[in-house]
Amino acid sequence: MIFISDILFCSILLFVFFSTISLFNVKRHRSTSKNQIQHPPSPPSLPLIGHLHLLGPKLVKSIQALEERYGPLIRLRLGSKSSSIIVSNAIIAKEILKDNEMNFVSRHESGSSKFNIYAGYSFIFAEYGTYWRFMKKLCMTELLSTQQVNRFTDIRREERIKLLETLVNCSQEGKACDIRVQLVKLTNNVICRMTMSTTCSGSEDEAKLVWEFVKGTEQLILKFLMTDELLGPLSKLDLFGYGKRLKSLTIKLDNLLEKIMAEHENNEMNSCKKDRKDIMDLLLEISRDESSEVKLSRTNIKAFLTEIFTAGTDTTSVALNWAIAELINHPQVFKKLREEIKTVVGATRLVEESDIPNLPYLQAVVKETLRLHPSATLTFRRCIQDCKINGYDILANERVIIDLKAIMRDPNSWENPLDFQPERFMTNSEGRNDHYIMDFRGQNFKILPFGSRRRGCPGASLALAVIHGTIATLVQCFDFKVPNGEKLNMEDGTGFTGAMVHPLLCYPIPHLNPLELTQKNL
Repeated sequence: MIFISDILFCSILLFVFFSTISLFNVKRHRSTSKNQIQHPPSPPSLPLIGHLHLLGPKLVKSIQALEERYGPLIRLRLGSKSSSIIVSNAIIAKEILKDNEMNFVSRHESGSSKFNIYAGYSFIFAEYGTYWRFMKKLCMTELLSTQQVNRFTDIRREERIKLLETLVNCSQEGKACDIRVQLVKLTNNVICRMTMSTTCSGSEDEAKLVWEFVKGTEQLILKFLMTDELLGPLSKLDLFGYGKRLKSLTIKLDNLLEKIMAEHENNEMNSCKKDRKDIMDLLLEISRDESSEVKLSRTNIKAFLTEIFTAGTDTTSVALNWAIAELINHPQVFKKLREEIKTVVGATRLVEESDIPNLPYLQAVVKETLRLHPSATLTFRRCIQDCKINGYDILANERVIIDLKAIMRDPNSWENPLDFQPERFMTNSEGRNDHYIMDFRGQNFKILPFGSRRRGCPGASLALAVIHGTIATLVQCFDFKVPNGEKLNMEDGTGFTGAMVHPLLCYPIPHLNPLELTQKNL
């Protein structure tokens, strides 16, 4: 939860400081008004805190309430810093992300950078330039390419089998299982094994450390966003200790990465051959390439790996969690998906990732899950120079927040937008359906679960491989009974990933014996 009350209390104590800032903002507004700047619609604001009083603990829901009242393009001021432009319409999103892409290709760096030991080495927040282009090309051609993802198909299968074994044990013991916890373990291990050839679970301490970093960072980003906006330059004082917490989390993870990196280098020196190169191997190899366009340092490598953990682990497990929850709450959809798997795969072997192209209803279930529950509910850009969007002036350095969740639930784009209906992505009897062929990797602006274009998520192929394979395996092998026979509570949380508030707690009941099917697959 964002501790807005603490921040407001602090703002009162610093009233004199903010009064000065406020007077400066008023003066600046008067000077710019002479140029007849036409800002997007904006709610009434208060001195010092701007529109902060309109934002509750659930930031995304607060923003959506303002969107419903003031329209798909609004301007908010949070505290003393520059304004934020909120976009919740596919047409306006296209105007920003495609028609004026190069003017919005950069991102605002979070206030957390002041306390990040990797500050200045980020790929996600890097300015659009030589380093960012080099790393994006590297992601798409080597590190996270489809070919690299396919090289680790067996790892994802092994982790799915571990998940099945856990659920079988819960079933045999008659225990309810928190599916969310198990999905986090699966995604954490898949990403760790692909990046560093380790499950980060050689000891419980290592597994806990990686997850604490991922979850802790996500929670702190929201808090940094608010303190940075409200306190301005005083946010550097770290009045609430968020910076200290972030630094502590990152140093612990840095020590683990340094240890694993040293092991990789030692293996190379001793000519220990590996069947395939993980992401750390590739990065170390590139760092030694004298002809490389960019010389990667150890800090570059560790910063990139921490961003893979942060951007990949929680987002993928959250998407899986929502998919299973929706299927449990919609038994007819669950049944239809199982029938498709049975028809295509049969009942004598486990479904494999190679089966996915032949499972269109599975693909529709995933698309509908990501439409309703995007793993990143908001995406951030920065306006580089003054321009006009939808007839309004957007000023240089204003933050632009694209509300992906609102766009993908817009009734102007989707029929019954709040209903879980995978059929909307299936062809009809005449073989025609615009939604069926709809690209959801950033070319169609009605559905943007992975962002769009240059700043789109480079890890989409990996995420989709994990999501499709895991959903198919669970539906093929298990039924899930909710305690007390009730439907799952689908309330979403406060974070950027939009995770479910309540645990996905249920009793797994084997439909097919996954352990027998596993033996047949070997």
